[in-house]
Amino acid sequence: MREVLPTPARILGPAGLIPFAGLALLALASPEWRPEALRGLLAYGAAIASFLGAVHWGLALHPAPGEEGAAWGRIGLGVLPALAAWVALMLPVYRPGLIALAAILVATALVETLAARRGLVPAPYLRLRWGLSLGAAACLLLGAAA
Repeated sequence: MREVLPTPARILGPAGLIPFAGLALLALASPEWRPEALRGLLAYGAAIASFLGAVHWGLALHPAPGEEGAAWGRIGLGVLPALAAWVALMLPVYRPGLIALAAILVATALVETLAARRGLVPAPYLRLRWGLSLGAAACLLLGAAA
């Protein structure tokens, strides 16, 4: 039997791309609103990068039988995207921060792919994560190009 994500994850996950797309398009289309759109895109990207860690904290705090030894790696993966996102927020101009956030989202998905190969991340989550990460990273890079 194929694992399936809960319906809210399948609906709310993709809906989370709406602010990314809207802010990137606003930054491209409106020079007048570009600074606010880029600031919003940077802030939202950092919030999402931080949110990714919650998944791994949850897995570490309630491990499946036999996965107790993965706690350090999971908690580490839960903390690193937030710390990297904070650094991206602190950069003095938007473009490098947006590019850094795109890299953070993709790098986190890559690490999760390695974890999935060890059976530590559910396959349906990983499929969703890659779609969302690539969509968000594309929007962040569009914003950086604005």
